[in-house]
Amino acid sequence: MGTANPQMPLIAVVTPLFPLPHQPYRGRFIYETVLALQRYADVRVLCPIPVYPAWSTVFRPHLLTRLDTSYSPPGVNATYFSYPALPLISRPWNGAVCSRRLHPYLEKLRPAVVLSYWLYPEGYAAVRASHALGIPAIAGARGSDLRRIPDPLTRRLVAKTLREADYVLTVSRELRSLALRLGAHEDRSASILNGCDSNVFHPTDRAAAREKLGILPSEKVILYVGRFVKAKGVPELTAAFSALRNELPELRLVCVGSGPLKPDMVSASDRILTPGEQSPPEVARWMAAADLFCLPSHSEGCPNVVIEAISCGCPVVATDVGGTPELVTPECGILVRAENVARLTEALRAGLTRSWDREAIHSMFSRTWDNVAQETYATCQRVMNR
Repeated sequence: MGTANPQMPLIAVVTPLFPLPHQPYRGRFIYETVLALQRYADVRVLCPIPVYPAWSTVFRPHLLTRLDTSYSPPGVNATYFSYPALPLISRPWNGAVCSRRLHPYLEKLRPAVVLSYWLYPEGYAAVRASHALGIPAIAGARGSDLRRIPDPLTRRLVAKTLREADYVLTVSRELRSLALRLGAHEDRSASILNGCDSNVFHPTDRAAAREKLGILPSEKVILYVGRFVKAKGVPELTAAFSALRNELPELRLVCVGSGPLKPDMVSASDRILTPGEQSPPEVARWMAAADLFCLPSHSEGCPNVVIEAISCGCPVVATDVGGTPELVTPECGILVRAENVARLTEALRAGLTRSWDREAIHSMFSRTWDNVAQETYATCQRVMNR
């Protein structure tokens, strides 16, 4: 794990959401935070990953059965380690098992503070192991770990994590209010909005972007970026696009990402393009080329793809869930109720026919990852000083 820098406080970041060899963009927003936080502190990432028996992939092909512990993404000091798990069955004990695996790493590092992202089981494990060593712990919630708790027992363990953490961070005010209802302390919690890499996500020449991507000047493009799953509202988006397709023959839907609903999307229309997972610069190019960005999620924390679209000057149609209303105003987009195809269709139609000021949209969001790092480090300092 290397030797700590004595000139800077040592912060251990504990999270399962970090890049993996086969998923280089996994946990990208935590990765960006860590890169920026290294300007202010010596940061070491501890990445616990549940590893499942080989037979479990028959039922859940996405589960990991082995972990490459030698991997570390560029620019950070990250240590990956596994803990054993069983699908559904081991959920009540995953936090305790993860804590036992995490304890020796923290004991060796002896950080000034532990900052975890994802409340259960890894955040629970971080708080438990840290306190056993007399180290303060900050628990960070990203969205689904608070909004989509799978069962009552997990809910109790999430609430315990929120109550016992020395501080709680969320990525939106709405998420903080939910954390408070579950047990977080008013005076020991705050929301720190995500940031954006302005070197990548900024307005660029639309005509050049379209030419590069093979989009004709006459085409209207709706862009989606994310997982192809029901919870992201992909079925509603596909249905709304199909309805508009009859009115607008030159309309195209571009869906960047991957997921189990891809076959359904591809079969729905020959005007739905799925270029796969893309690097941040490629996503930014699609945002420059698109007429609208759409995120019809059923649940969100602080959707960074919305921040990135606004930073590119691309107008947004999104559902009014989670922290999304904290980002989207009438000047840069349209909000609609979730899981409503008719309203989504109306909003997309209105967005495609409206004349948007893309430079004004871009100017509405200037928050960088360094802003996030500064606020996160200030919180770590308060906790360390306390």
